[in-house]
Amino acid sequence: MNEDFLNQKLQERAAMFALRSLRLPGSQTDYFSNDYLGIVKNGLIEAMLSGSHYPHGSTGSRLLAGNYVLIEETEKQIARFHDAPAALIFNSGYDANFGLFSCIARRGDLIIYDQLSHASIRDGIRQSFADALSFAHNDLRELEMKLQKRRGNCFVVTESVFSMDGDRAPLVGMALLCEKYEAHLIVDEAHATGVIGERGEGAVQSFGLQDRCFARVHTFGKALGCHGAVILGSETLRDYLINFCRPFIYSTAMPPASAAAIQAAYKIFPGMNQERESLKNQAAAFDHPDFKKSDTPIQCFIMPGNERVREIARELLENNLDARPILYPSVPRGEERLRITLHSFNRMEETKKLISILTARSG
Repeated sequence: MNEDFLNQKLQERAAMFALRSLRLPGSQTDYFSNDYLGIVKNGLIEAMLSGSHYPHGSTGSRLLAGNYVLIEETEKQIARFHDAPAALIFNSGYDANFGLFSCIARRGDLIIYDQLSHASIRDGIRQSFADALSFAHNDLRELEMKLQKRRGNCFVVTESVFSMDGDRAPLVGMALLCEKYEAHLIVDEAHATGVIGERGEGAVQSFGLQDRCFARVHTFGKALGCHGAVILGSETLRDYLINFCRPFIYSTAMPPASAAAIQAAYKIFPGMNQERESLKNQAAAFDHPDFKKSDTPIQCFIMPGNERVREIARELLENNLDARPILYPSVPRGEERLRITLHSFNRMEETKKLISILTARSG
């Protein structure tokens, strides 16, 4: 079988020092995973579910054999916690975003999205029949200029905490603009869930904006230490997604074992105030011009060039610290970086050592 066409593309990636490969985690200190609160590292969900036995198969899609009492109870639990009328669970954050944006807007509608929005959002937008415009990252003036071009149903999309830079969206200003121009605000809370807010409820609720959002997406595979995602919104939105969202309709449902883990996570993380305080203290240590400004567990050290950023990642490994390089084309050329993720179990002396190594390289 001739696979030259595949090898050619792989060789092109290798020539850019951008060839991806899988590697297992080593014994170095973790500054790369999304286990912000240490729920996975400390086995908290397993401890809560010890002795419980839940099926690992759902036997079908939710519309056929795969609906069950536990998953509907979990959706109601999540909706109550996030002060939302209704919730619908998806198998992943990618499925939730792709499904939402590919079906919610129709021909003649307009989606306006932050240019740094996650790939799952942009992929869903491309799959829709709506027109789409991006606005400069967190730029309210440009957003308003784009809103003045609104037509049909208009949707404004952002992440509350951005996955690569770790900075936050100006949600209050965005909500005001959406109300002024009668647009629907959609917020991806993936990296805020469990971390932002007094109980880890996310940025939207921390500002009291939950009734001003058309939809919110929370994911469970990061701070919550399990798997899946949820779309929050009205009962009407839930019914619409059940009827028109293809990733929901045509996917085998999440198994009961996963739903039980999500329920356990929602009982655990709201009380993890000490862990959230540890994350704030560590993030404050990165208040240095060599790092992008962020008060969240995501910190960013720009080192232009795929080869250079890989080299600094190797130096960290030699110092027993593991932070992963993010390469072009995952980020724009010249924006290659180390994406450093902080955890409540990281020790401050380790974090300061990492900062010292990186700032020495930048000088």
